[in-house]
Amino acid sequence: MLDDTDRRLLRHYQYDATLGPAELAELAGLTPATCARRLEKLYKSGIIRGNHAVIDWRALGYAVEVSLRITLDKTQPRAFDEFMEAARQVPDVVEIQTFLGRVDVRLSVIARNMAQYQQVYRSSILTLPHIADIEALMHVARIKSDEVLPL
Repeated sequence: MLDDTDRRLLRHYQYDATLGPAELAELAGLTPATCARRLEKLYKSGIIRGNHAVIDWRALGYAVEVSLRITLDKTQPRAFDEFMEAARQVPDVVEIQTFLGRVDVRLSVIARNMAQYQQVYRSSILTLPHIADIEALMHVARIKSDEVLPL
């Protein structure tokens, strides 16, 4: 599906998506027109999903991050769908992941401090439907957080 030229283009693009078309083309060894066509193809095929700002929420005053591992009550036929619908509405939940196994869902919750986290936990998390079990893991440090692929 990808050839060496696409991989080279993606390697440069994922490190700096703010590069202009001419700069990216030069780094990838392409003409600007070829670079633009290939990028368009990568977007249309869904390989490149988009560009977005990565904001450091800690720099904005959010000092607490907690991972909540949740097991749902699977005796309820719509438990998963109803839980997901409700969890998406909690603004302090910045990531939702699903799993196969004992844990069904992981929520990543941020807060400015422990008092705010406790408020969010009590008023927004514990009220989510169909929770059978919940375990909180306090984040201490993020050692690696990288979406750069080894292309």
